[in-house]
Amino acid sequence: MQRALYRHTLVIVVLSQIFGGAGLAAGITVGALLAQDMLGTDSISGVPTALFTLGSAGAALLVGRLSQRYGRRSGLAAGFLAGGIGAIGVVIAAITNNIFLLFISLLIYGSGGATNLQARYAGTDLASPKQRATAISIAMVSTTFGAVAGPNLVDVMGRFAIKLGVPALSGPFILAAATYIIAGLVLLILLRPDPLIVAKAIADETRKNKNVHLESNTNTQEFNKRGIVAAATLMVLTQLVMVAIMTMTPVHMGKHGHGLSEVGMIIGFHVGAMYLPSLLTGVLVDKIGRLYMAIAAGVTLLAAGLLAAMAPGESITLLTLALILLGLGWNFGLISGTAILVDSTNPANRAKTQGTVDVMVALSGATGGVLSGLVFANTSYATLSIAGGILSLLLIPVLIWSSTKRVKVQA
Repeated sequence: MQRALYRHTLVIVVLSQIFGGAGLAAGITVGALLAQDMLGTDSISGVPTALFTLGSAGAALLVGRLSQRYGRRSGLAAGFLAGGIGAIGVVIAAITNNIFLLFISLLIYGSGGATNLQARYAGTDLASPKQRATAISIAMVSTTFGAVAGPNLVDVMGRFAIKLGVPALSGPFILAAATYIIAGLVLLILLRPDPLIVAKAIADETRKNKNVHLESNTNTQEFNKRGIVAAATLMVLTQLVMVAIMTMTPVHMGKHGHGLSEVGMIIGFHVGAMYLPSLLTGVLVDKIGRLYMAIAAGVTLLAAGLLAAMAPGESITLLTLALILLGLGWNFGLISGTAILVDSTNPANRAKTQGTVDVMVALSGATGGVLSGLVFANTSYATLSIAGGILSLLLIPVLIWSSTKRVKVQA
């Protein structure tokens, strides 16, 4: 019965993630360019990324709390629908050239990104400990279909927007509005029974049968805390580095004469690398261990930063390779970090804790978005990329500390 519900949940999550991925990628591709066009300056072109990642922080907390209290279905559906409303607001802001509305709408639009990430947890609720990273990877790889298509539809949606009489750069947000709303409706209508509610019931029944409480073991609590700290550090640092470098790449390319189609292509490869390797990553995390794949994340992000810094601005090939490595490092970090976090919680506190950690992840993305614009405007893209790569190595000491005692897997 549990296995059948697990498979049913994954199918629904996969379907929602396909649409959610398109909504996420379409917006991040042109967000900085839209702000640059409306504001007429580079120095705060990282603000859009900062705003929708800041919006993601608030949404992550709310979605986590809603999910803990009412189940995944309510929390995730609300988050995606809010993201769709935010995307509509961005389109209206572009039409009216209203900067204030743009900033408010980007905050709300961030709900979709937070929900897109939180959906990965739904796949783990009914998974066995040895299936958790694989379940995460299935949810994430399904995002690839929409996430890769989104940036490559920039030109198409731009032409569509012009036909509607609205600015070309608002076109991708029209796509984001439609796909986020569809993702929300898919979850609201089809995610029944709710996986988290079922997981809580199973855990409660198990405790009753064994007459044992998971919280009764002091050592387990200690190990759980270490696991949560390690997972949070891993996901926060990988998010900060990825967002910082990714945000300024389109602006860097624009200064070297590259057009929207080339920007869309590179971001498409980047987002593909963020999600497409997930199936293999999940298997590796389950088979060879969370720690090794987490360290691989730091090393890969370092390589991405160094390559981005050394690549000539005119070289599409090297920039594409750097952005692929950037996405791959993020993929390693997110899947291994998520698996560590799920291992370190139980159904009674899982969604709430996941939401809290995702708040920190989103805030780190907002920080990366703001700082990237400032560093880029005052130094160079190369400096930004090198700094990001070096920063990613800080996660390794934390991971080694957390692994000094074995993290006990919870139900």
